[in-house]
Amino acid sequence: MTHRSVAGSVMLITGAGSGMGAATAQVFAAEGAHVALTDLKLETVAPLADALREQGLSAEAWAMDVADPEAIRMVVDTVALHFGRLDIVVNNAGISAFSPIDSDNYDEVWTRALAVMLTAHQRTIRAALPYLRQSEAARIVNIASTEALGATSRDSPYSAAKAGVTGLTRALAVELGPEGITVNCICPGPILTGMTQAIPEADKETFARRRTALRRYGRPEEVAHMTLSLCLPAASYITGVTIPVDGGLMARNA
Repeated sequence: MTHRSVAGSVMLITGAGSGMGAATAQVFAAEGAHVALTDLKLETVAPLADALREQGLSAEAWAMDVADPEAIRMVVDTVALHFGRLDIVVNNAGISAFSPIDSDNYDEVWTRALAVMLTAHQRTIRAALPYLRQSEAARIVNIASTEALGATSRDSPYSAAKAGVTGLTRALAVELGPEGITVNCICPGPILTGMTQAIPEADKETFARRRTALRRYGRPEEVAHMTLSLCLPAASYITGVTIPVDGGLMARNA
């Protein structure tokens, strides 16, 4: 298969309630995919699924705590049963996990960061594998961060989890490559999401002007379209890569 369409494919995405996850769900649904939106609470994703169906698109919502391995297995099986297949997994769920190394709650932040942003990725992939192996164009996209490529002070739990995602991506690309399953990673830079909403606008403008080549924050849909590109059947020879979607953040020295 070499066509440039995900129409008819079934895609499961975690953390679909807002930001990049919601934008990704919308982009895939608009392209004709059957989209399974998951998030920690059903009320977070159900309105988006309803809105997509009102547009004549195919979407269903499920509550799934990615820190709960049994919940992952149950929801993945339910999605595959509901739609009759599963072709694409997008591991997008994330949390803010900043903590100084000497803080009293560091271990708690560290444990939660790895559970939600690294361990959950491999568990979701493992649960989905029996179905992906039946797909003619199986795709896995893991969402990391430019914090995996360069760090910010006091973000070691977050940075370590995201760096782990890039390593997991490479290893699984090699392992699953003989089966035709591609595994890739996207590292978003400064994006206008709920996680960056608390940053004052003036500070965001200053940061973007000083650090990015495009001199602005990115939009969630700009990440979503890269995810879509990696999931096209035509993207069959791209695997094991980590792609920054960062407005030139990692390219710029000054």
